Amino acid sequence: MNLEKKQGSGDTFSTVSTIAIDGPVASGKSTLGALLAEKLGYVYLDTGVMYRAVTWAALARGVAIDAEDAIVRLAEEVDISVTAPATDDGRQYTVLVDGRDVTWDIRRPEVEIAVSPVSTYPGVREALTRQQRRLGRQGRIVMVGRDIGTVVLPDADLKIYLTASEEERARRRHLERSSHGQECSYEEVLRETRRRDRIDSEREAAPLRAAEDAIVVDSTSMNVEGVLAYVEGLVARCHRNEGEGAGRSVTC
Repeated sequence: MNLEKKQGSGDTFSTVSTIAIDGPVASGKSTLGALLAEKLGYVYLDTGVMYRAVTWAALARGVAIDAEDAIVRLAEEVDISVTAPATDDGRQYTVLVDGRDVTWDIRRPEVEIAVSPVSTYPGVREALTRQQRRLGRQGRIVMVGRDIGTVVLPDADLKIYLTASEEERARRRHLERSSHGQECSYEEVLRETRRRDRIDSEREAAPLRAAEDAIVVDSTSMNVEGVLAYVEGLVARCHRNEGEGAGRSVTC
């Protein structure tokens, strides 16, 4: 797993080295994570793309989604790289699977449907979590997913749980798909959103939930700029608290 670091003003908040952002599908966590990482000059990793990449690879190779052992082997073997955007087409990053650009392919409906079952397999989560933890230990990173604050980086300096209503999240995902020429109805996306929420929250391995020490942010009635400004304020507050002697245990 390769990541490319961005340049920015990270020294300002260097004491807040690891930031975990979790939340349900289409809550805006990927957008927030990318913008925050750019502001701080930190590495940005949306861990969801790793599960999507494994899912895409399985579909492309004709591996049955319910063939758990085969999917786990694929997760252990496939070469996934996440780099800075290689094309100016609205992407936040470029995702490569075995050298192939699959940035938009992993957002297709067939991947959307299959990624939740794939992410429930303990072996897949174990294989990808190992990579994520290794990257987290390097610090100066904004990591986004569904189990970052609870499982991957339980000692993160700042944990955010970003959420929004089901209807608003479905609206956002429907707009995203429509902008890339994918035909689907809002009602279909809403049903899929509810299905994803149910699978993610009920799975045995690392179910979706807010960490006990996470700060919950409801973005239903907030725009991107408002959410970013609020979270930047949290980062600054954590930085000030640690500067006053709070050490690794930051009170936000």
